[in-house]
Amino acid sequence: MRAFGIFSRISTAANSVTLSSTSAVSKTSTATLRIASLSRHFSSTPRIMAPISKETDLLVIGGGSGGLGAARMAAGKFGTKAMIVEALRLGGTCVNVGCVPKKVTFNAAALAEAIHDSKAYGFSVQETAPFDFGTFKQKRDAFIKRLNGIYERNLANDKVEYVHGWATLLSRNEVEITLDDGTKTTVRAKKIVIAVGGQPTKPTDKIPGAEYGIDSDGFFDIDTLPKKVALVGAGYIAVEFAGMFNALGTETHLFIRHKTFLRAFDPMIQEGVVAEYERLGVHVHKESTQSRIDKDPSTGKLTVHYKEGGEEGKLEGVDHLIWAIGRTPMTKNIGLEEAGVKLDDKGYVVTDEYQNSSVDNIYALGDVSGRVELTPVALAAGRRLAERLYGGAQFSTARIDYDNIPSVVFAHPEVGSIGLTEPQAVEKYGRDNLKVYQTSFTAMYYAMMDPEDKGPTKYKVICAGPEEKVVGLHIMGQGSGEMLQGFGVAVKMGATKKDLDSCIAIHPTSAEELVTLK
Repeated sequence: MRAFGIFSRISTAANSVTLSSTSAVSKTSTATLRIASLSRHFSSTPRIMAPISKETDLLVIGGGSGGLGAARMAAGKFGTKAMIVEALRLGGTCVNVGCVPKKVTFNAAALAEAIHDSKAYGFSVQETAPFDFGTFKQKRDAFIKRLNGIYERNLANDKVEYVHGWATLLSRNEVEITLDDGTKTTVRAKKIVIAVGGQPTKPTDKIPGAEYGIDSDGFFDIDTLPKKVALVGAGYIAVEFAGMFNALGTETHLFIRHKTFLRAFDPMIQEGVVAEYERLGVHVHKESTQSRIDKDPSTGKLTVHYKEGGEEGKLEGVDHLIWAIGRTPMTKNIGLEEAGVKLDDKGYVVTDEYQNSSVDNIYALGDVSGRVELTPVALAAGRRLAERLYGGAQFSTARIDYDNIPSVVFAHPEVGSIGLTEPQAVEKYGRDNLKVYQTSFTAMYYAMMDPEDKGPTKYKVICAGPEEKVVGLHIMGQGSGEMLQGFGVAVKMGATKKDLDSCIAIHPTSAEELVTLK
């Protein structure tokens, strides 16, 4: 889930958390572990299953954003007989353990920051009690459960057959489904979509005690606000979690392998957000690796042994260690290889630009395809695929355009990015063919605050060629998430620097700086 991009990203994407298996749930260790992980988030309600169709036109494995988009478009718009199989909760990573609950938590952190900032505006806010994290978590879980119900009702409204179970490919046209009670049924399908998404990558077994930590899904199990946390990872998920914990008053340690985090982003973003996290009090352990994790059997507290810049260190009294070191596609043990579906060396389904796999009637989309791992990307890819398959000649070339996809990190401050980073632009166009416009300023929100409480805002617009076409736009600062959507449309339409200049600025806003750059 970028996304914790948020985020709406995430990833982060954010597709389905479906698992599949050739054996009953009780005999499937991988599935059992995954069910156990998510069952802590949500209580299970037995479902009364209607008789399952033995044949269907479209069978989608995975009830995340991409799978839902494909099934609902196929059935709801084009009247295709469609079935979706999901083993866990509808909505996938994004709804259950990604974008949505993450953004809700980000909102809580933003409120904590606003309470602190309000003093500069003359407010005297008296807190009668500390932040009630337990109550907050209960309400957040209830919200997600309501969304699960909405997704199920939407499937019913579009006449998509929803089966709660484990799906495994038997051949290019057959899927075996293991139901909740362990019984199995085989369904024949003319076309099959693989949209099973990903799961958090596990730490190496070469780190003794690594199992004492939790993964990024486990973040949503925490029901008491910790006093001290350690996070390992340099991507948007780790960075977002670190920012939220810190804003809510937790002593926060972030371990990264290099000198900066968010390394897929422009250097301005990397350097700017790292500096701001350090200013805000996050303990950023640069060029660090973990060597051992100890757990005190009496208190449950953890001690993280690590190297930082070549020096040995240890962090004691840690309530939670969170591994946020990436995500892995959930393509094992679901019959893909047996059906002839080609995977790459990282386990992603190999697809072309139209989501075709190596087998004619089998398609893959969302995080499982290894492309841009964002919820809206998976959703759009699913819809375009359904249009192409069932929409007739007018949709014969329908596909998603993977160029210039905007993304946001709900960090502190927020980050927005679309297009090429400056190093990428230099590599593609050459330094002499680029003009880079930058600005750094203090947003008006901070006008009433003391210097040490003022956050940074930094913008960069990268233009190429004599027409100065905008090929990269990168922003960090308050409101970047909402701001980027409009500028993303402009970049997608091929905006030039002249187009930005011709737009009258909205004053006083931070966004006006992007149309007044000199």
